[in-house]
Amino acid sequence: MPNFSAFEGMKYIYPFLLVFMIIEFLAARENYEIKDVLAGFGIAIGSSIVASFTKVIAVVVVFQWFFDLLDPVRVSYLGYSSIGFVWWAWALAIIADDFSYYWHHRMSHTIRLLWAAHVPHHSSRHFNLAVSIRNGWFVTFYKPIFWVWMACIGFEPVMIGSALIVSSIYQYFLHTKLIGRLGVFGKIFNNPKAHQVHHSSNPEYLDKNHGGILLIWDHLFGTWQDLMPEVDPKYGIVKDPKTYNPIKLNTHEFGAIFRDVKQSKKMRHAIMYIFGPPGWSPDNSTLTVRQMQSKPSDLSYSFDETPRRKVG
Repeated sequence: MPNFSAFEGMKYIYPFLLVFMIIEFLAARENYEIKDVLAGFGIAIGSSIVASFTKVIAVVVVFQWFFDLLDPVRVSYLGYSSIGFVWWAWALAIIADDFSYYWHHRMSHTIRLLWAAHVPHHSSRHFNLAVSIRNGWFVTFYKPIFWVWMACIGFEPVMIGSALIVSSIYQYFLHTKLIGRLGVFGKIFNNPKAHQVHHSSNPEYLDKNHGGILLIWDHLFGTWQDLMPEVDPKYGIVKDPKTYNPIKLNTHEFGAIFRDVKQSKKMRHAIMYIFGPPGWSPDNSTLTVRQMQSKPSDLSYSFDETPRRKVG
């Protein structure tokens, strides 16, 4: 059975993270809205309750099961049972975790069903440390899928879990305007300026900068976008539900999917409404991010509604 001391240690980290949030609030109150912060804490409490079960299941059941299942294969064909716990194994685990996070995060923006689970994190019109705790309640039900390959090739489940924790702590500090590009460090590692792009709903910035710790994945896979001097970030989501209710913030997009599927006249359309990109429609009356970015002058929308193609 894996040692869960790393997970238990997280309870000692939370107070320090809260202290940093209070410091930011005192230093930049203009970046905070009380109702928005309370909504964020409501989302965080719900996600913590869900994650307390799903994270343990992911490590004990899912990761451990695949780790044990593939053990004979690794021994026979790769010549080892486990990658082990030496220093370079930990470094590889952090890099492999970050690669997994990139694809988990990117898919959470480009597959509508996954976006419905992830959207609470982007629902704030502000950019501050309180936004970092807005983790959707349903994300952890599918998130482990993107990390299973690490257990299969021999990363110890507890090592995978620890890498996830390191990434989460690092990303907490990406959600602030008080820290800039981090100089030379920020050319390699993710930084708040790069993450502001990711949280912006401007068409130019949508679906960009999905990386967790490293920037290399966005550069390699074509999703990198630097802040443009002429385009000020507008935080939040394009189709704003206009609510501070944590339950609605976690369920509104699932409701929209249900309504779209219900009115679909073809099975293919229903499937696309679920697994296609957000904004997809059979007649292009509403647009995907790729369509929006291909012809930005051909759009008619406000930031409170789904982008639509101009008529006439």
